[in-house]
Amino acid sequence: MSPRIGLDLQTIIRKAAELADKSGLESVTLASLSQELGVRSPSLYNHVDGLSGLKEELSLYGLKSLHDKLLRAAAGRSGDDAVFAIGLAYIGFAREHPGLYEATLPAQHSENAELIRTSEELIKLIIQVMQLAFEMKQEDTIHLVRGFRSFMHGFATLERSGGFGLPVNLDESIQVVLQTYLTGIRVKFQSQ
Repeated sequence: MSPRIGLDLQTIIRKAAELADKSGLESVTLASLSQELGVRSPSLYNHVDGLSGLKEELSLYGLKSLHDKLLRAAAGRSGDDAVFAIGLAYIGFAREHPGLYEATLPAQHSENAELIRTSEELIKLIIQVMQLAFEMKQEDTIHLVRGFRSFMHGFATLERSGGFGLPVNLDESIQVVLQTYLTGIRVKFQSQ
């Protein structure tokens, strides 16, 4: 069976990302996606290896998109400004693309070499920004990157699930958290 004219992997993945962002990642099925695309489900098998293949492609697309957003945010910046920029970009991505962001999370447990490599590139970017901001040992940088990712992921996840019910501006909260994090790093590592 030959692929339908006009239907390609990028079109399928972009539509799956839209569906995930609109209705949640769990809503992305071959049936729902084929309905959105106006094709029969079997047509998708010409481009993806079933639902698991679709989810891997969606995860890869999400990781690349997040990487690109952080890279653009860090461009031309250094130090605290660069860390702030990638933090805000991270939260911005999770807000703009909640389903696609959720799709990136299983990447850490994948055996797909391209997914692993892309996930590692994202981590390397954050490490590079941190290393340029703070001159310290590699091990200390890894600790800081883990903390940074925990803050950003936790904030994004709680926000998405409605976990912040108190009447305080969320954008101000993320600013305070990032500033406190950076101040803490400076205090810790200037005293060593």
